[in-house]
Amino acid sequence: MELVRAKKHLGQHFLKDLNIAQKIADTLTLQNYCKVVEIGPGMGVLTQFLLQKNTEVYVVEIDRESVAYLEAHYPQLQGKIIADDFLKYNIANSMGEPFAIIGNFPYNISTQIVFKLLELREWVPEFSGMFQKEVAERICEQPGSKTYGILSVLAQAFYDAEYLFTVSEHVFNPPPKVKSGVIRLKRKDNYHLDCNEELFFSVVKTAFNQRRKTLRNSLKALLTDKIKESPIFNKRPEQLAWQEFVAITKMIWQHSR
Repeated sequence: MELVRAKKHLGQHFLKDLNIAQKIADTLTLQNYCKVVEIGPGMGVLTQFLLQKNTEVYVVEIDRESVAYLEAHYPQLQGKIIADDFLKYNIANSMGEPFAIIGNFPYNISTQIVFKLLELREWVPEFSGMFQKEVAERICEQPGSKTYGILSVLAQAFYDAEYLFTVSEHVFNPPPKVKSGVIRLKRKDNYHLDCNEELFFSVVKTAFNQRRKTLRNSLKALLTDKIKESPIFNKRPEQLAWQEFVAITKMIWQHSR
């Protein structure tokens, strides 16, 4: 069967360096789960190394051409190829137990994949894979930086984020215009926040949607007169660690009731 051609509308850039594929596969610790879900396997450059590990591998692939290629070349995946859109598919229902997520993520949906991970946090103790370098850095960024934002705070509230290594644009076909970065997220032992988590998400997103303003201004619709004088609201969102957003969420929750 011929090779799959990369489709621009799916954000496909096929990794062709086997050493890097092996390195990405090796980022998984395989602790506290028996199943691994790979998103967007394409022609299986990463899949082949995952299949060598002591784990049950499932793949989610929206591209019919890639699905046909995987069916032809990887008989071990029989019954484990999910031909669907990961963002819309109920993967937790299918797995029924904890699972890791891994992939060379399509750039055009990579941030949406992280938001989906956060929805699945009860199920996913570990997540690793390749992003556009600036997105990978943003997820792992610390407070005080211009690139620190919604993704940084939300991911780090529930997971320990680690930037592992950078990948050149020249090891892909077709080559993207930017470098890539590989990260690993390991779920915290206590990943339930000491606040209303739905309100926490809302506070973080509202604050960063007007990131140049102080929190007193960006969050004014949520603040009562009693708490808005607290000095923490003089700060801008990028100055706060996730724990401080938890503290703010608790203040808002307690004074809105």
